[in-house]
Amino acid sequence: MTDDTPTRAGAPISYPFATLPTPGVPEPIAPGVQWLRLPLPVSLGAINVWLLADGAGTALVDTGIHDDQTIALWRPLLEGRLREAPLTRVIATHLHPDHVGMAGWLTRQTGTRLWMTRLEYLQCRLLVSDSGCPAPEETLRFYRRAGWDGQALERYRQRFGSFGRMISPLPDSYRRLRDGERLDIGGHYWEVVVGAGHSPEHACLYDAGRKLLISGDQVLPRISSNVSVQPFEPDADPMADWLESLATLRRRVPDDVLVLPSHNKPFRGLHARIEQLQADAHGALDRLRAGLDEPRRVIDLFTLLFSAAVRNDDATRFTLATGETLACLNHLLLRDEVSVSLDEQGVAWYRSSKGSTSH
Repeated sequence: MTDDTPTRAGAPISYPFATLPTPGVPEPIAPGVQWLRLPLPVSLGAINVWLLADGAGTALVDTGIHDDQTIALWRPLLEGRLREAPLTRVIATHLHPDHVGMAGWLTRQTGTRLWMTRLEYLQCRLLVSDSGCPAPEETLRFYRRAGWDGQALERYRQRFGSFGRMISPLPDSYRRLRDGERLDIGGHYWEVVVGAGHSPEHACLYDAGRKLLISGDQVLPRISSNVSVQPFEPDADPMADWLESLATLRRRVPDDVLVLPSHNKPFRGLHARIEQLQADAHGALDRLRAGLDEPRRVIDLFTLLFSAAVRNDDATRFTLATGETLACLNHLLLRDEVSVSLDEQGVAWYRSSKGSTSH
């Protein structure tokens, strides 16, 4: 039994596995590949991590978040099946806590190494270093410029540094993954395909022989990955990186793979899903182009981009929506399609460049 989702072109995205594995219990889904779900304390609900036969041992791709619930699921695995086929390496697709949160704990428990791209490793360590520090004034200015009020800024101050609380301290060294590198894992070769936009140097793994793609968060079947401008690089254009990475993935990986994503179920229909994601991104840009006849702040544009209301008392969603909206605005701003000016309070107002002068 499969679950088919029609695409805009009418071709189905199919889900070969009708049921989800029990959290903490690996399920074989291809020769030498096991699917392990780990719970998350956020709306996504769970992350998929992948156990790959690696000679007499097991390579792990992604780790889950660092919390008591996840540790309680990893301990019996390490004492059971992963004692018989112990971890040989821990591979992280990217820096977000659900992917790398347990990497430090697992590498210390097993004596293995962390494999990760350079920018992901270094940026993760940078973000973790914020733990215990007050929110920088420059960061608060970034969100004030987007139109945040005093209450939203105070909530941000209180939550600042929470990233590091979800990550076990990373090992002090790592083995770098490079774009185009071929990893021999148990006699099967996985090509590293690097993308950006959701994170700075996200690694997907493609096994041409078995027609498998571990897509991380670069391609998800039912949701779009967050593509955001971050306070430490306020002029970035992650939307351009995202669109370029989707095109690269479509070019380098054929359509007939089984996609192993980080969230939701494994699926077939990679190219159709990439086309959906590209169309969604261009649709968001078009809605902004049409909605900026009059000057508007970042927070005024949420209704154009998000179907559900974004409330400023939902701190996580409000922050993500701000970053995503800025990703679209920066993309248009850098192409001279919109202009921006600051008012006396330092709040940015954006409008279409047609008939206006950029500031």
